[in-house]
Amino acid sequence: MLIHSASQLLTLAGGPQRGADLGRLGIIDDGAVLIQGEAIAAVGLSAELRAAYPNEPVLDASGRVVMPGFVDPHTHPIWAGDRAAEFEIRLQGKTYLEILASGGGILSTVRATRAASLETLLAETRPRLRSMLAHGTTTAEAKTGYGLETETEIRMLQALLFLDRQGPLDLAITFLGAHAVAPQFKGDPDGYTRHLCTTMLPTVRAWWGDNAPERSLPFVDAFCETGAFSLEQSRRILQTARNLGFPLKIHADEFDNLGGAALAAELGAVSADHLVTTSLDDILTLAKSDTVAVALPCTPFGLAESHYTPAQAILEAGGMLALATDLNPGTAWCGNMQFAIALACRYMRLTPAQAIAAATINAAAAVSRAGQVGSLEPGKQADILFLDVPDYRHLGYRFGVNLVDTVIKKGKIIRR
Repeated sequence: MLIHSASQLLTLAGGPQRGADLGRLGIIDDGAVLIQGEAIAAVGLSAELRAAYPNEPVLDASGRVVMPGFVDPHTHPIWAGDRAAEFEIRLQGKTYLEILASGGGILSTVRATRAASLETLLAETRPRLRSMLAHGTTTAEAKTGYGLETETEIRMLQALLFLDRQGPLDLAITFLGAHAVAPQFKGDPDGYTRHLCTTMLPTVRAWWGDNAPERSLPFVDAFCETGAFSLEQSRRILQTARNLGFPLKIHADEFDNLGGAALAAELGAVSADHLVTTSLDDILTLAKSDTVAVALPCTPFGLAESHYTPAQAILEAGGMLALATDLNPGTAWCGNMQFAIALACRYMRLTPAQAIAAATINAAAAVSRAGQVGSLEPGKQADILFLDVPDYRHLGYRFGVNLVDTVIKKGKIIRR
């Protein structure tokens, strides 16, 4: 079909954007997009494409903004239960790390998730993915990490593979067995690190080869943070994963600057995420690499913290910045990339154009899919949004409402 009469067609053409280049939207006023099958065949002016393809079925964008679907490169969408009681405890003065140390936080969700069947995990996860899609996310990274034992982690991988195959949301799957020290290894983080390296990672690799041989291996992530894994433990986990052929990600510098961002650059990780307390030296190291810096503004907002990812320092250093929601049950039960953009504009001082680029083409780079999604260019997957506004700057400017009017996934209208 031929989509025409977009007030602004945001193509985001030209690949991921670094430093001062962030915010190049490639706007075509009165733009049009031709879809053939699941892919984009042409983009251009409405008059020119309508003249060139007079027999195509048409879809009138009616003066709306048309743009690529959002890519959310950091989410934890699969878990059981909730942590509403802990939210109340935090409001009474307990910190995230204090709750974790007392056996709550991630470990609370681990207990509920271990007890959940595959059917329960699927039933609880589907509504979250539907909500993400309704708010414009067409591709999302999805982590395990609430099992912390081989059996439950594999059950989560099984569920995520099923949900990805079922669609329509595309999932880039991540194994996060190193989300926290498993309760059965309480007081022995080195023991759990050894268990991850010698047992869990090889088992996951073998299981994946048997159950998803047509797919590349999932990402492997580690939470390099006080109360989770030290820099050296994170290095051992990620090096072992790299030696097994897994691509890498890392949680780093959410609360303390342990050096995880520099480790990500050193090991060639696809992304380093959170980066709230990252030092200038580590920012400079990251900026010289191809590792994407992923900011998660919903998380400090959810924790009522005043410090956010230092986006301006990352951009001044020439880094590649992306945005994600960090959807999870403890600190940010929010899968709405529009809200992440609104927060990034206010607390990270990004312009709407910069935030949109960080939520599309750069976010696609953070899950190694910039060649397939994140922009509207011929040959790419036809993942397209209509916003019920005439100007892209309403993203960021407005919040608390869903501006997405239409979602097109692989050339098919999913929601209108």
